[in-house]
Amino acid sequence: MDGTEGSAGHPGPAERSHRSSVSSVGARAADVLVYLADDTVVPLAVDNLPSLSAHELHRAIREVLQLPDIALDIFALWLVSPLLEVQLKPKHQPYKLGRQWPELLLRFTDAPGDDVATDEPSLQFRRNVFFPKRRELQIHDEEVLRLLYEEAKGNVLAARYPCDVEDCEALGALVCRVQLGPFQPGQPTACTLREKLGSFLPAHLCKRGHGLFAALWGRGAKAGTSEQGLLNAYRKVQEAVSGDSEREASLRTHYRAYLTKCHELPYYGCAFFHGEVDKPAQSFVHRGGRKPVTVAISLEGVHVIDNREKHVLLGLRFQELSWDHTSPEEEESVLWLEFDGNNEGTPVNKLLKIYSKQAELMSSLIEYCIELNQASEPAAPPESASSSSPPPTQRPQLRRQGSVVCSRIQHLSTIDYVEEGEQIKPVKPKRTTSFFSRQLSLGQGSYSIVQPTESLEQS
Repeated sequence: MDGTEGSAGHPGPAERSHRSSVSSVGARAADVLVYLADDTVVPLAVDNLPSLSAHELHRAIREVLQLPDIALDIFALWLVSPLLEVQLKPKHQPYKLGRQWPELLLRFTDAPGDDVATDEPSLQFRRNVFFPKRRELQIHDEEVLRLLYEEAKGNVLAARYPCDVEDCEALGALVCRVQLGPFQPGQPTACTLREKLGSFLPAHLCKRGHGLFAALWGRGAKAGTSEQGLLNAYRKVQEAVSGDSEREASLRTHYRAYLTKCHELPYYGCAFFHGEVDKPAQSFVHRGGRKPVTVAISLEGVHVIDNREKHVLLGLRFQELSWDHTSPEEEESVLWLEFDGNNEGTPVNKLLKIYSKQAELMSSLIEYCIELNQASEPAAPPESASSSSPPPTQRPQLRRQGSVVCSRIQHLSTIDYVEEGEQIKPVKPKRTTSFFSRQLSLGQGSYSIVQPTESLEQS
């Protein structure tokens, strides 16, 4: 596994009961259990399991589920456990990788030896990290849309996809529509929704404050707001257009509406990795320590997410960063991200250090995503033609202040520098003096300045 077409991360909704995907092993028939995003199990009886490729298993699943050919591009097979997730390449042999699982855990996780010895992965049929979001809008098959919806819903409920409260309510309302049917006045009520709130909203929005401190902080006053906001959003869910009354067509509409809403999240469809970053020092003598983060990487860029606060710390498109990684042989395994910023009004290069045993995987995935993007882009027009073309449209800023998808660079401890020879000087360097040589090469320009309060919205 070289980490280019395969990707790995740490589980979110996959943190389910311990399970195995192989119930028997032999040269002949073996029962393989493949799990879908909604925890449905697809049993497959296969021959010569040890030599079976992921591509062959993928084809068998598509036949059982009667999925269209486009499912080959949309979905991939993953090996998933509470400790590690790996998207398989078509040529990978799942059984052999499963046998090598302890070695992968030792290489890419900090799991204790006892956990490594008892951990066993399951085989899951999930969204392919390399499937572009724009192509999802062209999907009409209901079962494909349902599988994508179920996976996205699981990531929202597990807070892998951090969402603002308004977006959580809008998404939860669509789940209500799918599970409970069209809204009927008086059914359900806020009280009945409260009993199943965890099925519609992320857990951290379902928690309630109690006691003196909750009252002092004003949390006690918010009791009931989650279910009431959800109920109000449920009431506003649009039904299928007149004349399209079939249940299947209606559900297809709501699956697509849910996915379209998720497309607004810059980390939708990402591969997720575990890491830590330095906290800003609280004083000259007191270091800040480290905080756990999730690194989300997609075809569009890199996002660093605060695990505790459920919001973005840093979001960068590939043309806004340089990167590299150091291996454990050199020092602690680290992914380095470099981007433009400012220090007290002075333009500088900023370096973010992400500590992770998965740094090698993240670096390879960034490189492969950039290669895919460049291969899919149309050839650049000649200078004479491009000079008369209108300037590219600026990406719109998020309208919602303090959105969870906005960067919070002020919450990060970065290394700010300007390199000139061996001296660190407080002047803006040319991008050719980048600390790292690995960056996206674009003819139309270099980085754009990243302000501490700037939101880097992904399309």
